[in-house]
Amino acid sequence: MSRSDEIGADEDILAALIEVSKTPEGRQGLSDVLADTLSLLPVSPSRLLLLRLRLLRNLLAGDEFNQLAFIESSGPSVVASSVLSFPSLAPDAARAALQALGNTALAGEFHRDAVWEALFPEVLGEFAGVRNTGVLDPLCMVLDTCCGGEGGRRRLDELCHEDLGLPILVQVVNTASQVEHKEEWLEWLLFKVCVEEEKFESLFNALCSTNDVECTDSGEYNAKHAFLLGTLSRCLNTHPKEVTVTDSFAHHVFDVHKHAAETVNFTHRGTSPLPTGRPAIDILGYTLQLLRDICAWESSSSETQGPVDSLLQTGLVKRLLKYLGELEPPSTIRKSMAGGQGDNHPALENAKVCPYIGYRRDLVAVIANCLHGRKKVQDEIRKLGGIMLLLQQCVIDEDNPYLREWGLLAIKNLLEENEENQKEVSELEMQEPVITPEIANIGLKVEIDKETGRPKLVNTSDT
Repeated sequence: MSRSDEIGADEDILAALIEVSKTPEGRQGLSDVLADTLSLLPVSPSRLLLLRLRLLRNLLAGDEFNQLAFIESSGPSVVASSVLSFPSLAPDAARAALQALGNTALAGEFHRDAVWEALFPEVLGEFAGVRNTGVLDPLCMVLDTCCGGEGGRRRLDELCHEDLGLPILVQVVNTASQVEHKEEWLEWLLFKVCVEEEKFESLFNALCSTNDVECTDSGEYNAKHAFLLGTLSRCLNTHPKEVTVTDSFAHHVFDVHKHAAETVNFTHRGTSPLPTGRPAIDILGYTLQLLRDICAWESSSSETQGPVDSLLQTGLVKRLLKYLGELEPPSTIRKSMAGGQGDNHPALENAKVCPYIGYRRDLVAVIANCLHGRKKVQDEIRKLGGIMLLLQQCVIDEDNPYLREWGLLAIKNLLEENEENQKEVSELEMQEPVITPEIANIGLKVEIDKETGRPKLVNTSDT
């Protein structure tokens, strides 16, 4: 039998074993195969290596006996050295190897520590250099799993070490941003590193170096920065009750937002929602959405109110009102402005425009969430003369989907149990014209609720 025939026969046997190992009963019955498979890995040609890695992956899925035997046989080191022995790291082999190692790490602290010791930092760095989404997901699984449990804090500190682990995370973000990877293992890993363990600033800064030509685009920002913030925003938005936000992270996000606001050109109207493909604009938007969800998460928890209260002390609402006031009015109001001049009205000459579709809405959303149940914020907005500005957001805007809904929520939160604000709005109703000519022209007015005696914003076209 030729060597080629032998390999073909081995492939058939391995394919059959892989099929059997897909069930718990099959994995238990194949326990004796694990040691032989490990011993053959270092001498396996590429075709057989991939199949043997896939067999190991299956054997290690939830089988405690196999997982322990794998560790006792120095399995993590054998797998790593076998995969890396080839001149170039094949994505399929890297994926199967990481899946096997991830299944092992899930077994407990003893297993996580053994996997980490065998892989960190050199091997993990090699895997991180494979720009393939199929490799990235199990890599994030291994990293996230190893950074959990009893010894997770120590390993996480090592992963965030400037010289040892941080380059691995930079590679992960770089690859993920290029292949547009959006799986949950990546989200949980980055959220754990940046938010829960307060390493956001370190990673954010590490994504840009003087040798990175991308950093010349949009000032200091590049696509990796935007991707990181977009991933964190998505994680917080989809798992608000499963994550914890720290003061440090909230302040870093606000600082980045303020800097982005100074970088973005507000004279060019955006024509697309996030992501726009322009890093500074995407960062402006993702930081706003993070602030929105931080405040929403905060207002739903009576036990922990640190981050938003801390942000409010740094002038969050005052700054957002300033940004909102600098914008041109919403499209509905612009169209109704005196003389039918619309966008050519003299009052709009120096007004800023929304750099992406949804920017105004996101500003109003953050303010609305900050207002919820906070009399200090209600009073601050009144003292800053912001009531009229918020009333003007209760309209439909072509460039800001759901602006009216967020505007109405902001007004509801602004007036709730605040007699001073209710009085000011009711006094506006007594004035002629009602609120502003623009608001009156589009069919909005303030009415006094007959049952409660409180003012409410109504659409006259509905009556």
